[in-house]
Amino acid sequence: MLAQGEANPLNVFGLRQLQHCPPHFDRFRFDLRAEEKTVTDWIYKNLSGRFYIGDEYHTDAETDQLIMSKTVAFERPYEITYFALHLDQINTSWQIF
Repeated sequence: MLAQGEANPLNVFGLRQLQHCPPHFDRFRFDLRAEEKTVTDWIYKNLSGRFYIGDEYHTDAETDQLIMSKTVAFERPYEITYFALHLDQINTSWQIF
């Protein structure tokens, strides 16, 4: 974890963020309000396992419409809980005038 000043071997070799979501990763779907880089920077700083972030299409049960949401998935199950608890602080849109 970068916040603790330790070098993560997965970061060193560029293996933390995956371009595909393996089936054994735990997924979490949310509406992105901040920039994706803000979310990934927080993950790199506060978590240590492999992760995936990308778009996911799903059907709304009430309206039967196709909706796109962001999906983040983690290899370590406890990291998804930590991420979900901090999402309201990470996923905010700030406008500076």
